[in-house]
Amino acid sequence: MRHGMKHRKFNMDTNARKALFSNLTAAVLTHEQIKVTLTRAKELRTFVDNMITLGKKGGLNNRRQALSFLRDNETVSKLFSTLAERYKTRNGGYTRVLKAGFRYGDCAPMAIIELVDRDVNAKGAKDLARVAAEKAAMAEAEKASSEAK
Repeated sequence: MRHGMKHRKFNMDTNARKALFSNLTAAVLTHEQIKVTLTRAKELRTFVDNMITLGKKGGLNNRRQALSFLRDNETVSKLFSTLAERYKTRNGGYTRVLKAGFRYGDCAPMAIIELVDRDVNAKGAKDLARVAAEKAAMAEAEKASSEAK
């Protein structure tokens, strides 16, 4: 019998698997599109859809549940404001899994998991903003050091 065998184990212990899917879910909600192996993408769908459902419901307890799973304030605020507003009329199926060939090293089947109706500019926007802030800080430090001379 298959009782209690709903999720894939990925040859990991429970804590490592929870951390993996927490981080992947936060990445999908932040960038709205990531590339992972096909089996991870299929398993990740449930976590992302559950988080978006929490965001749509709103409320303090749902926000706390999302924060305890995602552990990222920016992602939770985006989930409860932007994404909840975007998917308020949709009854489910917030993610799409597209097959993306095979990985070079071990020929593992790869897939792209993305949010339906995603914002194209969201992918990498957080990283670009961080790099721009670092460049601005470096330029200001150089300016301050040149004025000191």
